[in-house]
Amino acid sequence: MNEMIKLRYRGNEYEYPAGTKLSVIAKDFQKDFKSAIVLAKVDNKLKELFHMVTTDCDIDFEDLTSTSGHKAYKRSASLLLIKSLYDVIGSGNVSKFIVDFSIGAAYYCRYEGKTALTDDLVAEIKTRMIQLVNEDAPIQKTSHSLDKVIKMFHERGMYDKERLLRYRRSDKINIYSLQGFQDYFYGYMLPSCGYIKYFDLYKYDDGLMLQLPERKAPTVVPPFSDSPKLFATMKSSSKWGEMMRIGTVGELNVAISEGRMNEVILVQEALMESRIAEIAKDIVDRGNVRFVMIAGPSSSGKTTFSHRLSIELQAHGLKPHPIEIDNYFKNREDTPRDENGDYDFECLEAIDVEGFNKDMTSLLKGETVELPKFNFKIGVREYKGDYMTLEESDILVCEGIHGLNDELSQSLPKESKYKIYISALTTLNVDEHNRVPTTDGRLIRRMVRDYYTRGSSISRTLSMWSSVRRGEEKYIFPFQEGADALFNSAHIYEIAALKPYVEPLLFGVREEDEGYQEAKRLLKFLQYFLSIDTSGIPQNSIIREFIGGSIFQ
Repeated sequence: MNEMIKLRYRGNEYEYPAGTKLSVIAKDFQKDFKSAIVLAKVDNKLKELFHMVTTDCDIDFEDLTSTSGHKAYKRSASLLLIKSLYDVIGSGNVSKFIVDFSIGAAYYCRYEGKTALTDDLVAEIKTRMIQLVNEDAPIQKTSHSLDKVIKMFHERGMYDKERLLRYRRSDKINIYSLQGFQDYFYGYMLPSCGYIKYFDLYKYDDGLMLQLPERKAPTVVPPFSDSPKLFATMKSSSKWGEMMRIGTVGELNVAISEGRMNEVILVQEALMESRIAEIAKDIVDRGNVRFVMIAGPSSSGKTTFSHRLSIELQAHGLKPHPIEIDNYFKNREDTPRDENGDYDFECLEAIDVEGFNKDMTSLLKGETVELPKFNFKIGVREYKGDYMTLEESDILVCEGIHGLNDELSQSLPKESKYKIYISALTTLNVDEHNRVPTTDGRLIRRMVRDYYTRGSSISRTLSMWSSVRRGEEKYIFPFQEGADALFNSAHIYEIAALKPYVEPLLFGVREEDEGYQEAKRLLKFLQYFLSIDTSGIPQNSIIREFIGGSIFQ
């Protein structure tokens, strides 16, 4: 007779035979969740549904609407795609397949091989994916010695994974298998293909797009939202990485261990400077631009970018003046509140749009205007004699969350505005099948900046991140394609530079803290990176905005 164990779930106690799989237990509690349960929490530690429960414990679950569950879905869908592509094309005909970067809810993937990628071929791959879903083909997880796994990937020509794992300190490595196809994935996976019911696949550019559901609606495959400007920026950044021979974390670690980082840093900065110079020239060439409107999500490096762009504009004979749109916040008592009754500082209605337009229109007419300064401590807009009059060569560089929204600057002539979208769009991959999420890079930047320059704890930054992301999705991302220029502020080496600053802080997040699971995930993620000495990073680098030592105040 099997030994029985006690599971405590949301205040109630249940008995199960020792050794019962979490996937079996999850079925009994599926009714409590809006979508499919895909992960379990055992004593507050995330577990895949492959695992068996052998001792008494507290238990709960996460479905597809959770952040971890959604990531596990996307990761498992990538494995499903890669396996199906190899099945259809044949492993001997595939030279390289890279899950490159995301565009909205879709993954753009690049294929290199002997067989041409056609619409018919992509349809075959999609059909094979559907077959595996209908068969509910199991995804199996096994643990092997590090040496064995490195040898296996070398023999199969998966040198990106070989390079990555040579810098791992673990003795054991987990490998995931799908009908004999073995691959390495970092992060949690689903137990079988039957969970991956919602996706689409189609040819795009010289690769293909894997369209996946968004976390808020995990059973709906949204139509692909084409973003040609964002796509071109991401593709250009990927080429920068190839030019520096750094497309994956393994290749970055090789460059670090070979002592090539000074060269990498200087080349990266030169590429960024050339892009900023291009944008400045475009502004000047238009001839009638008086307002440069800059917006981007949190921790994109907007402040440093604005300074560097201003220097380039000065080199062209213009006289730039910074305008912080945040100084036009309404007084605290007039600020709208959200559905929870809290002040909503991110909505457009929190800005005195009428006052902003009045001042900017007056400046455009050549009138003298007294500019406000918002006192964040007491929540009041103040006037302290900061007067401005625009001369012929003057240009205003306006930066704020709503900079790309024409409703903010509705009274200004369209031809007088030049809109720039800036974000840290990471194109470095862990390996060819494992992406580095763009949001991870920005989150690490923000944690470092908040702690070292604003005195905010890591736990607080982690707890606020979901709210920050909601504001970005509502007020920034919808306007990015309307920008005149996009600028990618991500540095290919930056996580290696930020690691020594953020890693000790993540270890300080306590188990009872809201961001504990996210801190654990990020600590595991940082293990892939070697650290670098940051003393060689130039003082005008965007990275200095986060680690300190910037020449710009």
